[in-house]
Amino acid sequence: MSKQETEEKSVKATEEGFATVQQSLNKFELFFEDHQKAIGIGFIAVIVVIALGWLVKTQYLNPMQEEAQKEIFQAQYYFEADSFNLALNGDGMNCGFLKIIDEYSSTKAGKLATYYAGVCYFRLGDYDNAKKFLSQFSSDDEILSTMAIGLIGDAEVELGNDDAAIAQFKKAADKGNKVTAPIFLEKLGVMYEKQGKADEAVAAYTKLKDYPMSAQAQMADKLINSVKK
Repeated sequence: MSKQETEEKSVKATEEGFATVQQSLNKFELFFEDHQKAIGIGFIAVIVVIALGWLVKTQYLNPMQEEAQKEIFQAQYYFEADSFNLALNGDGMNCGFLKIIDEYSSTKAGKLATYYAGVCYFRLGDYDNAKKFLSQFSSDDEILSTMAIGLIGDAEVELGNDDAAIAQFKKAADKGNKVTAPIFLEKLGVMYEKQGKADEAVAAYTKLKDYPMSAQAQMADKLINSVKK
């Protein structure tokens, strides 16, 4: 093919490309003309949603989060002092976790209060309420969310629900977090031993070795040997 023929072919391809683009633009213009009212309404709706989201966040959620954070401080103080009733119900002047949950449930502090309430009920021996609040807790914090799952397992143990406890400990251990997994693998092994399931107990204790820096891993062989005796 000569240079002239190549250039002519290239020009033709470019012209055809422009023609295709022009056809697409023409189709879009026709579509817009036919649907401009709906498109306009849709565009306005998107803008309204974005504006409302911004207003809710800046005028409602952010101030509420700040207020909730201030309210939770005293309840956390009582919690750290093992004053679980005061932490839950307040002292008459300061909110407890239950009121914070009720009034600030949409905030991070309100969600954290749900976890605290579950722990308080557990420490007070009210295991049904402990399960209730811990099961309602959700968080992006992997350690806290896993601890909530495992603590439900502890509550099931106290209630005599061994199978349910095993399910919770397994769920917590399967998260694979290097901080919490060894804790719940050991609890899982203990529960399997209690049920006379030696193979399952050994398997749980053996997995402790996957977390060599944990205190539980240092005890793994001793735990395994105690099952095999």
